Order: sequence, then structure tokens, then C-alpha cells
Amino acid sequence: MSNRKGIAARLRRLTDRTASVDLTRYTKLLPAIGEREADLRKLSDEELGAAAQHLRESVDDKGWLTDMCALGREAADRAIGERPFDVQLLGAMGVLSGHVVQMATGEGKTLVGAIAAAGYALRGNHVHVVSVNDYLARRDAEWMRPVYDLLGVTVGFVEESSTHDERRAAYECEVTYGAVSEIGFDVLRDRLVVVPGDEVAPHPEVAIIDEADSVLIDEARVPLVLAGSVDPGVAHVEIANIVRRLRPGQHYELDPDRRNVWLTPLGESEVETALGGVNLYDDSGSDRLASVNLALHAEALLTRDVDYLVRNGAVQLINQSRGRVAVLQRWPDGLQAAVEAKEQLPPSDSGEILDSSTVQALIARYPTVAGMTGTAVAVADTLREFYELEVAVIPTDQENIRIDEPDRIFTTTEKKLAAIVAEIERVHADGRPILIGTQDVAESEALAELLLQAGLKAAVLNARNDAEEAKIIAEAGAPSAITVSTQMAGRGTDIKLGGHTGAGPEYDDVVSRGGLYVIGTARYQSSRLDDQLRGRAGRQGDPGGSVFFASLEDELVLMGAPDVPKGVVADEDGEVSDRRVPPHVDHAQRVLEGVNLEIHRNTWRYTRLIERQRDDLLEFRDAALNGDAAAELMRAEAADHYAKLEKELEDGSLEQICREILLFQVDRMWADHLAFLADVRDSIHLRALGKETPIDEFHRAAIPEFHKIVDEAKAQAVQTFSELQVTDGKVDLEAAGVLKPSSTWTYMVHDNPFDASVGHALAGMRSALRKRFGRR
Repeated sequence: MSNRKGIAARLRRLTDRTASVDLTRYTKLLPAIGEREADLRKLSDEELGAAAQHLRESVDDKGWLTDMCALGREAADRAIGERPFDVQLLGAMGVLSGHVVQMATGEGKTLVGAIAAAGYALRGNHVHVVSVNDYLARRDAEWMRPVYDLLGVTVGFVEESSTHDERRAAYECEVTYGAVSEIGFDVLRDRLVVVPGDEVAPHPEVAIIDEADSVLIDEARVPLVLAGSVDPGVAHVEIANIVRRLRPGQHYELDPDRRNVWLTPLGESEVETALGGVNLYDDSGSDRLASVNLALHAEALLTRDVDYLVRNGAVQLINQSRGRVAVLQRWPDGLQAAVEAKEQLPPSDSGEILDSSTVQALIARYPTVAGMTGTAVAVADTLREFYELEVAVIPTDQENIRIDEPDRIFTTTEKKLAAIVAEIERVHADGRPILIGTQDVAESEALAELLLQAGLKAAVLNARNDAEEAKIIAEAGAPSAITVSTQMAGRGTDIKLGGHTGAGPEYDDVVSRGGLYVIGTARYQSSRLDDQLRGRAGRQGDPGGSVFFASLEDELVLMGAPDVPKGVVADEDGEVSDRRVPPHVDHAQRVLEGVNLEIHRNTWRYTRLIERQRDDLLEFRDAALNGDAAAELMRAEAADHYAKLEKELEDGSLEQICREILLFQVDRMWADHLAFLADVRDSIHLRALGKETPIDEFHRAAIPEFHKIVDEAKAQAVQTFSELQVTDGKVDLEAAGVLKPSSTWTYMVHDNPFDASVGHALAGMRSALRKRFGRR
């Protein structure tokens, strides 16, 4: 009998691959953990800490996992007054076993991550708890610090404003919290240091990914790109003013997914006339053509309060997957200056790409990876494909009683908005708190204005005021509260019924009215994002409800499935009841999910070679940074000049001078290599039209060029060294051309140059022409 049960269990795992981790071996440990509780409660704080330290010496003991969870439960109860439920301990065990655990919103993932991180630290590992933004990194590190302190584990965090010394101190802790972008850019910056020991990020050991699907799937489509200033920016205000007068469909056209824009013959003629009769397509007009195309992209494809904000006299980009301002990010290739000209702002410095990486490559550096999220099952296959991670579904502590209503679908956006306002008025009249999830900043503010006109005041949470997030969310569950928010995914903050206390008469009042009511103003491009918004209601067994509104004019439908079923009719309010329409909206969403998956897959397919090349070059660079390879090179290739400089320099700095020259040339050659590969990638579709395999052609171009880097860097370094002169006992490296960027920043890049379809091939041809005409 037992054998048949075992076979059945294995069959279930084979057929249900989306959640293949069996929790049985963890649930069997729960009674033993419970039995230890009474004894641990008797210990003083010092004795509890000593018991935790004893775990450092007993990592291989059979009962280690039981002891760790028992100590973590007691430490959490004492330190922050939160005793982990059994399901939270199951989550911690899943993370400690290297899985991605799926836990519903409000089930306490932050505490699960802290217990698991402390466990890994007590095993002797440095742990990075990777989040989607700075706010969560700081909040969670400070919130969980008392737990870590009781267990004798050091904790720190990095954020955008952290100084070099603060970053180093944070990474020296056993557990470091940080946004994926911050940790990634620290890795990139470390690859540019020229003084031994200046690196801040240690060799990676364990990564625990909070909101794992957001970080590993959504963020993975956006490469991490570090740039450095090279020249003052140039404002093309005249061209921006000309482009502003052009009209879509008449002077320029856009492809259906709004990723590319190009001038029509009439538009070309209009621009050439406005510029004084130039020919954009001969040698005299090529520079103007590049500027026109950038201005056209800024005007037609980038929208204020959707893609960026203008705040404090500067353009600030909005990270679409987070709904937050990306303060130190810019667009590349002159696009930043084009947007600044569009908004009549002074241009920022132009830059060149110094290095880049991907989230997938960053995570691959860690020998051990685990994570937590509320929506992992939907991307279980993707997590397995790209990260070799399995999903463990953790049951809720209390049954979910939230009521999810069917989508309400309308013919037009205008009809949909009117219905949303009417629904908010209806629910608000009952005193029930409402959370409305919108697509972007512009929509959130427009809806808040519509509500104000209807006599309803709403709190607005978006990229313009995300610093007030904690305060707004704290009261979003209060009686009669109306909260309008952009992207809720990754906000990591529970909405407590009744307000910030989550208890008392206000809690009882909201419960009696049905709990939090969530309204989505449109379906997102991923069902996971829909579920994350819905999950803000019905936490920990609370009542709640949700409904999504949609229209046949929504961007999701227009991009994913614009061919609406024929014969669809609506009532007088514009609402559609045709049974064919909801599946059509679902289909549109699946199409865009597929597109985004292919973007991720293609990004990794083409960057995998670049990552291998970088690793090879880093071996050479690290040897030059931490050894005397540079000085040996100069002694061998420029012996006389080396001896001369050694006599003239009295401070013994010659070895470091050699090191900086060689590293500068290596880094410059790598930056040039990345620029070359970018040009190859932009024209890769031309190879596809020639019946060649793009990835093979990419490799054929990339590999020989890479093998030239070290030899050319050495040759250039020797030449630069041979021309050095000593003045007043010092060498001026900047005068010798060894220039460091005066500042660095990160680029906001959406990487999808490899779609093999004919439509995207033609778009790639246009892109290639723009790049060719625009090169300096």
C-alpha cells in the first residue's frame, strides 16, 4: 500500500510540474519545532543568542533545520512581537532548501526571508536579500534587525544614496539587503576599480530573492547598463520644435506595438523644408537625420507621466515594472537629450557605455539561490528554464475568502472610466475601503481628478510621491478610504483593515462591510500582476473583493489581440456581455506574456556569449589589478623608459601608474567591444533576411573581435606608458589620455533586438540605418 502511495506521489509530481516541490518532509518537522518552544522560551536573550551561535558549529547535524526554525520563531516573537505561523516555518524551510516559495499576500514573506537569511548566515555564508526597490531593502533590513541581533547575525542594506564607505560596511555584514539594480551596479562599478581593495561587493554566496518573479522575470528583460560621462550634452531644440508640429498618420507612422516610429515621405519633406532645404539622406544631412529620429522617438513613443516625470527641472525616468522613479537612470544614444529638448530643459552630459550585464547573469554568480513571491506558479516553467529553480507552494494560514468578480468589459475607454467612477461611488457609499490599481502615473492622476469632480477625495500613490508610500498604504484599509495607486507589484506592504493598527472597532467595522475592495482599471500585461493586485484584499483570512474593468480600447487588447470578434454589441452604458469577449481579453494577455517571455529568452540567448567573454576578460583584469602584471609588461616592453621613470618618481607610485594605464586600456577596449556588439545586434535582422542564422552570425562577429582585446590593450598601454613625462616629481595621467568618467549613471534599456519576424526585421533595418547615419 505504501509503495502505491509513493508511486502516486511521484506521478503527481511528474504531471504537476508547475509546483513540483513536495512539502511532506518539511511538515514532518513541525511537531518537533513546536516541542522545542517551551524550553526556548525559558532562555534569556543571551542564552538564546548562544544557542544560535552553537548552530554555526553544528551545520551538518541532522536536526539543524528543526533547531534553526525553532530559534527563528522564538527570536521573532521576542524581538518584534510576531510569532511565525507553521506555514511561515514551512516557507523558511523551503527557502533554506534552495526553492522559490509561493506565499499569498499578507502571509509574512518578509519574516520568512529573515529566518532563512539568518539560517544561511549561521551556516557561514554571506547572504544578499535581493528586493525590487530601495524602499523595501531599507524597510525590511531595519524592521528585521532586532531578530538578527538576537540571533547574533549582522545585517546591513545598500540603497541609491549609499556612499562608497556605507556600501562597503553593508556588504561586510553577514546579511545585506539591496535592490537588484543596486547590487548589480555595485558589481559593475567594482569591475572598473583601479586600486586594489577598492571593491565593495564581496564574492557572492547566497541570494534570497524577494518578489522573485518580479526580479527574475520582469526585471530580467531590462539589462543593467553602466555609463560614464564623456561630453557635455547637446540640445537640439530646433529639431524638437519641428518634430512637435508633425502629425501621426500624416508625417510619421508607428508600428502596432508602438516600439518603432518612422517618417513618411511627406514627413521627410516637411522636416527637410523646415531645416532650410537640407537632404536628410546625403552626407550633409546625416547628423540631422539621427537627431530627427531621436526627437521623433521622444515625441511619439515616450509620454510624460507615463514613461517619465519632469520634476525639479529634470527628466526622471519611471521604471514601468515597479511604478517608481529611477533617479539615476537615463536613456542612451542621445535619447535623453532629445526628451530634455522636447520638455525644453537643458541637456545633461552625454555618455558611453562602460559595462553591462543582465539580471540573469548577476543571479548566476551566486552558488545558492532561493526566493519568495505571491505569484510563482504562473512562471514556474520559466524559473526552471532560466534559473533551475523549483517552486514550493505554501498553504495559507487561514482560508482565503476573498470574492473575485468576473471582469467588466466595455467598448471604449471613456465608457469604462465612467463605470469605474460609478462603481467607486456605489461601494464608497457603504463605507468600504477601496484600492484602485491603475496602469501609470497619468491614469492615476486623471482618475483621482474624475473622482474629485464626483465629490470623492482619493489618496494617490504613484512615482511622483512614492516617498509617502508607507503613510498612504497604512490608511488604505481604513473605513471609507479611497486609494488610487500605480503598479502594486513589489510594493511589499500589507493593507490592514481598519487602518494602520489593523485592530479595534475600525477593523470590525471594515470586516462587517466586506473588507477591502480592489478595482483594476485594466488588465496588466501579465496575469501575475493582476493576481498581485487582487492579493491586496483578503489577507490572512480577512474578507475582501476584487473586480477588473477592461475596454476594447485598452493597450493590452490593441497590442495583443486587436481583431475583436465580429458582432459584439453593448448595452446603453457601453458594457459588453458577449461571452466571446472575456476569452478574447485573456488571449491578448497571453500573447503579451509570450512576447515578454521571448524578449527574456532572446536577451539571454545573445548575452550568454558576452557574459562568458566578460568572465574571461575579468580574469586578466583581476590579475592586473591585484598583481604586478602591468609593471612586468612595461619592464619587458619599455625597459629603458621604465628605469628612467623609476629614478624620477620619488614616491614609489610607478607600479600603480602602470596598473592604471593597463586597466584603462582594458576597460576602454571592452567598452569599444560592447559598442561593436551593439552595432552587430542592431543589424542582425539583415542577416536573417539573407537566410543566415542570426545567432551564428552574431557569434562569428563577436568571437574574433574579443580575442583582439588583451593584445591591443597591452600594445596601447605600452605606447601610452612610453610617452609619459614626469613633471615636478609626478605623472599627469589625464594629460596622457588616461581619462576617468567624471560621473556614472545607469541606462534604462529595453532589450528586444532579436525577434525574427519580418515586421521586426524591417524595424531593425530602420534602426540599423539610424545608427549608421548617427555614428560620429
